[in-house]
Amino acid sequence: MTMKPILALVLALAATGVAAQQPPRPVEDNAHYGWADVLRVDPVYGITRTEEPHRECYEQPVVRQDSSGSAAGTMLGAVVGGVLGHTIGKGDGRTAATVAGAVAGGAVGNRVSRGDAYETTQTTCRDVSTVSEQRRIIGYDVEYRYRGEVYVSRLSYDPGERLRVRVSVSPAD
Repeated sequence: MTMKPILALVLALAATGVAAQQPPRPVEDNAHYGWADVLRVDPVYGITRTEEPHRECYEQPVVRQDSSGSAAGTMLGAVVGGVLGHTIGKGDGRTAATVAGAVAGGAVGNRVSRGDAYETTQTTCRDVSTVSEQRRIIGYDVEYRYRGEVYVSRLSYDPGERLRVRVSVSPAD
């Protein structure tokens, strides 16, 4: 066998294999594009709710007790009470009168050194949310005419005076 017939056979097989591996041509979907005249555009509104958290603070009146009483007031009261008790008592009762005077004087001194109640303000804060509603355009109802027929579609944009349309034709059966 000569080389030429073998080469021709190999080329013929290769050409057949390449043709078989190519994808089939896409089927036409019988569609084309055209332009329609826009007759009317109506915006479509929707309500959006937004919740916005924030902190609200205010001044609130409060009554406070000054508790800065010192041991010095108690001690001074005890000493004064003890001295008074010592001067009142006689004999063996003098010691008891001194102790009773010191206890009573200490209690009075402690109460005097405590201070008075007073009114002041304190800042109180709390977290609250404000809800706001906004009316927004969510789309457009578009009425348009293509080849004498009137159509309506909802679009996400305002198309202007003309609208590009895709026309697809297929058998009714």
